[in-house]
Amino acid sequence: MAETPIILLADDPLLSNDFAIELERQMRALDTYGVRDKQGIAQLLDPFILSKERKREIPLVGDPDDKTLDRIKTFYNAIAARIEKHSGRMAGPLIHLSHEGFGRGLITVGKLVVMDRSLRDAHRFGFSSLSKMIEEADKIVSAAVDLITRHGDVADL
Repeated sequence: MAETPIILLADDPLLSNDFAIELERQMRALDTYGVRDKQGIAQLLDPFILSKERKREIPLVGDPDDKTLDRIKTFYNAIAARIEKHSGRMAGPLIHLSHEGFGRGLITVGKLVVMDRSLRDAHRFGFSSLSKMIEEADKIVSAAVDLITRHGDVADL
């Protein structure tokens, strides 16, 4: 993707949402060399947002690059961290993608699979807005915590 202007504004109130803060934490954890140390949360989360213009720049068929794969892993790591916070149990994400961008994302708690997503067109991974991303993450976390509550015996294995 070519350099595009930043969509997220630093004063967006959604950037103080718990999921956005966790996603920032996960992004910084992946930045082992400190390349993004000077970037604020808006700059870190901006690549997750695919406006219509940004989506138009990405070909319909393509292989995901390393930055995109890192974003996918980071997104699901942040969801797993939120599941841990809400359930008190360790959640482990597993992302398996082919070089063509097709695969599966799982999050397990004990022996319980709390999230199972088919991943397609990974090179076009992103959300139309920050609110849509947070909404999707909250929906996944809520469903996972509900499963853990109903099947705690399996989650404890």
